[in-house]
Amino acid sequence: MTTQPIFIRHANQVITLKGGSTKPLTADGMNELHIIEDGSVWLENGQIQAVGKDAELFEKFQGRMDEAQVIDATGKIVTPGFVDPHTHLVYAGSRENEFNMRMQGSSYMEIMNAGGGIHATTKATREASHEQLYRESKRRLDQFLLHGVTTIEAKSGYGLTLEAELKQLEVAKNLNETHVIDIVSTFMGAHAVPTDYKERPDDFVDLVINEMIPKVAELGLAEFNDVFCEHGVFTPEQSKRILKAGLEYGLLPKIHADEIEPYGGAETAAEIGAVSADHLLKASEQGMKMMAKKGVIGVLLPGTAFFLMEESANGRKMIDEGVPVALSTDCNPGSSPTVSLPLIMNLGCLKMGMTPAEVIAATTINAAHAIKRGHEIGSLEVGKKADVVILDIPNYMQMQYHYGVNHTETVIKEGIVVVGGGTLI
Repeated sequence: MTTQPIFIRHANQVITLKGGSTKPLTADGMNELHIIEDGSVWLENGQIQAVGKDAELFEKFQGRMDEAQVIDATGKIVTPGFVDPHTHLVYAGSRENEFNMRMQGSSYMEIMNAGGGIHATTKATREASHEQLYRESKRRLDQFLLHGVTTIEAKSGYGLTLEAELKQLEVAKNLNETHVIDIVSTFMGAHAVPTDYKERPDDFVDLVINEMIPKVAELGLAEFNDVFCEHGVFTPEQSKRILKAGLEYGLLPKIHADEIEPYGGAETAAEIGAVSADHLLKASEQGMKMMAKKGVIGVLLPGTAFFLMEESANGRKMIDEGVPVALSTDCNPGSSPTVSLPLIMNLGCLKMGMTPAEVIAATTINAAHAIKRGHEIGSLEVGKKADVVILDIPNYMQMQYHYGVNHTETVIKEGIVVVGGGTLI
């Protein structure tokens, strides 16, 4: 890729997060942001070419100033592009009626067991055309970009038939080919037991293993395989079968774990060697210790707990136990209808006891590792993709001090300015 060089100059703080490319940050390391004051970044040919003090980079590149697009970041901060490692991006329909039901006392599982929840979105998604799904999902992607997200994970799971699951994954693939945001796809045929399999869930597990996983792998539509390990959905034993089957076809394991009640999901993630275990609101201390030992990333979703009015996962304890923690929106129509990763970062501090530095690590380098991209994104280091965000604040702590505010001013994707002045370009 050949593009005009970009020279970002005089940032109050360049948040580099250097040193975390080979493995995610843990414990005290999540507070080490490696900040450069009065810093600058030189971007060229889609990659980061230099990061350092402005005086040093000016001396190095002063002979090429005429060919570069110079961006004055005085009074602002520069961070890596944000990474959202857990979303259900591609779906149809809306469930505000269920929100109203919950406000009147119905629980999430009660609504789901009555045919709502995931089943309602599954019905709408099955009925939607490829074009409708593409259009609605692109609208969400545009909003993610305006909030500084440059890479996103997208799960299927609202099809629950081979045909509908493939449709979701094909839409995600098309979006990855046409939208500036990079999309990493996860197959999640085991998101729920369809109503017509309610009395014979093992038959549906067999369908996922014997028909869905082989076809998804054959078509190259996903990198990861996820399962909802929860009482009333899939047992730890069923989850292990599904995840092991995915591994045989090259799909790396992820798991929705311990969201509603303690169910051994964290332990299952450690036993199977999952890349990440997500949710973890009710994870046991033993499960946390096992995850830390095996290096399983805890992808925490405080927006889901917030929206369902539940207690958040214990992010503070997980970090103190040595679990590498990432944060995500869990963008979905039922339990977290948001595209605001900055709000999720606020909740990481206010609801889970994380420090402002830890939530930045959790939405950049650790989030990148949660989708196996830590070697190419998530930090501002020479050779990595030129995915950069400029925020109109003087220091990183103001990101969390101002809650519910999007400070994103400029977004650069692979060396091209795609958001300028807070507006899509």
